Order: sequence, then C-alpha cells, then structure tokens
Amino acid sequence: MTSLMDGPLTDLFSARAANIKQSAVRDVFEISMRPGLISLAGGNPYLQSLPLEKLGATAAAIIAEQGLEALQYGGGQGTLELREQICQVMAAEGILDADPDNVVITAGSQSAQDVAAKVFCDPGDVVLVEDPTYVGALNTFEAYQVEVIPVAVDGDGLVPEALRAQLARLRAAGKRVKLLYTIPNFNNPSGAMLAEDRRQVVIDICREEHVLILEDNPYGLLKFDGEPLAPLRARDSEQVLYLGSFSKIFAPGLRIGWALVPTALKQRFYLASEAVTLCPPSFNQMLVSAYLRDYDWLGQVAHYRSLYRERCETMLEALDEHMPAGVSWNRPSGGFFIWLTLPEGIDTYPLLHEGIEAGVVFVPGAAFTGAEHSNSLRLAFSAVNSESIREGVRRLAPVLAKAISAR
Repeated sequence: MTSLMDGPLTDLFSARAANIKQSAVRDVFEISMRPGLISLAGGNPYLQSLPLEKLGATAAAIIAEQGLEALQYGGGQGTLELREQICQVMAAEGILDADPDNVVITAGSQSAQDVAAKVFCDPGDVVLVEDPTYVGALNTFEAYQVEVIPVAVDGDGLVPEALRAQLARLRAAGKRVKLLYTIPNFNNPSGAMLAEDRRQVVIDICREEHVLILEDNPYGLLKFDGEPLAPLRARDSEQVLYLGSFSKIFAPGLRIGWALVPTALKQRFYLASEAVTLCPPSFNQMLVSAYLRDYDWLGQVAHYRSLYRERCETMLEALDEHMPAGVSWNRPSGGFFIWLTLPEGIDTYPLLHEGIEAGVVFVPGAAFTGAEHSNSLRLAFSAVNSESIREGVRRLAPVLAKAISAR
C-alpha cells in the first residue's frame, strides 16, 4: 500500500523537507482527546479562570467600534501600542531597558524560533540546546538542516562547565556554533530553573565564544513564590535575543508572541518575520492590548501562580504516595511540568501505550531529546484538577512499576 509520504510529486520535496517531522507531543495530544483518559500530557494554561464573558464583550466591541482596523492588514512589526505594553510585561519580568522599536510581534514564540533559525543558521551550523529541551524548537532547528547538540542540565539548569567543554570540543572539530537555545525559567520539559549564580556565567561564556543566546521565557512570570529571577536579557542587551509569549499568561489560541532583538540584529530579523506572516493579526493584537490595558492581568498571573503551585503540590504528593522505588522526579518552583526519571535501560515510549490502556496519558522523554530512547517522561499539572491529578498518577504508577520489575 502506498503511504501518504510516497505519493505523486513527493520527489519534488526539498532536502530540507526530510528533516520536518511529526511531533510526538502532537500525537499524544490527539490521543488525549479520547473519552475516559486522564491527560497529564498537555502543557496548557487553565483558561477556565479567565473572565470569558467580559472578554467576549471586549472582542465584540473591538469589531463593532474598530472593525475596519481590526480586520485589515496591519504593520509587519506589530502595533506600537502592543509593543509598548510588551515592554511593560517584560519590566515585570525584570527587563527594564526594552525599547518598543526592538520588539517584533510574532505568531507565538514558535514563529520567532523559526525566524531566528532562518536568519542566523546555514546548513551544517550548530545550535546548542539544553538536554532535554522543548520539542517544538528541536523540530524547527532540524528543519533548517542545522546540527543540534545537547548540553547537560542538572537540578540547577544548564551546567556552565558542560557548556564550555562542548564549545571547546566543537571548536576543535571545526564546527561553527551560532546559537544557544535556552529556557532558563522552568524548562519545558524538565521544569528546571537556571540558578542565579550561573546566569551571568552562561552569558560570559557565549560572549567569549561569539554565540548568540536565544532565550525563550514563556513561564518566567509563573514562579510559585517570590519574585521572578531576572532573565538573561536583563543582564545583557547585545548577546541575548529574547522570546516572550502570551500563550501561558493569557491565551495560546491568539498566537501572539514577541522577540526583543538586539538593536544591530533587529531589522533583518523583522524583515524575515514579515516575509513569513506579512503582519501579525490585527484583531488578536487589539484584543491582547485591551486585556493588558483594561483588565487586571497581573492579578490573573498571581491567581495562576497560586493555582499552579497548588496543583504541582498535589502531583508531588501523589507521586510520593504511589510511585514505585526506582522512579525519581524534580520539585519545580514554577511552570507547568514535572520530569520523571526511571532506571537506565527502560524506554518510556512503549510505556505510553500501556498508560493509555490504564487510562492515563503522558509524554515520553524521547520527544524532547535527540536520543533514540529515553528513560524519562513529562507530566503536566497546569490544566488538570486535583482529583484528576491524583487519579492519573495512581493509574500511571503500576505501569512504571511493571516496567521496572521486568527490567
């Protein structure tokens, strides 16, 4: 039987197209829709706590009163109002020197990752990533025929000594390293947060090695307690290209993110973004602007922090109660995820199907690494109520116990 990938005209695919892969995470999301399953897979915000009726009225007013602007083409860089508001959002994160002229509004931070790879990377160049890292970034970089090289992470995030050693090895091999892609605050999927005393060290290493840092910070405001740690961009405006998003603090369906680009790089980045999307959606931008202007968005973030802290604690308690010996996990201080690790030699991907039979869905660790197999998995607590979290962990525990026993 001929597969969809072997039909007419498939010989016209570019060499690059061979690197475009279906995301294992998207596969799991589709599975998660089956009735009766508890999904601990999706890294989704809890939208039920938004003032949806009031937002509906706001959206209707935008169409009724500003429809000709909201439904028309807009500027390729995004509206000035939203770019100025984004600078206020970044100030809450600790970036106090952002210039709206250096902000480029994108279709989520995913689009900004794609533009960065297009603008900075030639085939064969190296992009360094945390191990593990966000699957969407891996898919983006691989599509541009770059070599994605992992750097070790521990409980305090990216390990500077490992970064330095990897750069020295690659330099000796004649490789050209263009980017370090990092999620320093509550990494997806590991939940790790880069320690304060490592942040400037990482910047200094990349400056010495002439490597641009691509900092992705969708979860920075979602620290459970205390003030957010200042992003890398707050410490260096020239070495860091900063990516932000409203997907985790407002609404992912609007697909509004941004890049804060170093001044010397901004124009080329902006033109590349405009070439893809022409312009960010005007209506979506106006709705985000209205939300930031007319609603207590910081109060909503505070509510999210409390809610996610409670759900994280519930999941940690359930793991403590139900998980068999041999399974370990981190205790994140923010974000959406907990990262579980099983004994060496166990591949969690086949366990996904056993989990589905038991009524629970997770994301296998191999989705977040270049390795063929992984003995880790990601659980998400953000969009699941406490009762479902407890029941999902209870269903998962025997699946993992059986795999450990079989080993």
